[in-house]
Amino acid sequence: MNAAIHYVKIVEWSEEDHCFVGSCPGLFYGGCHGSDEKQVFAELCAIVEETIELYKQEHHALPPTTAGKDYANRMLSIA
Repeated sequence: MNAAIHYVKIVEWSEEDHCFVGSCPGLFYGGCHGSDEKQVFAELCAIVEETIELYKQEHHALPPTTAGKDYANRMLSIA
């Protein structure tokens, strides 16, 4: 099974940067950015897969997964 599906991928508009920013909390800091939301998401997915491959090549354990944790509803209950 593709390990990348177990990590949340976020693409959001940044007013500060005036572009879309893609990130994958829990797997890596930083990410990618650009003016086209779909392109940023595609690039983000590729970066996630590349990062997972690097973890495997270096025989490092992957960080805890972030998908399926229902973070959005948890944040709503805190707010």
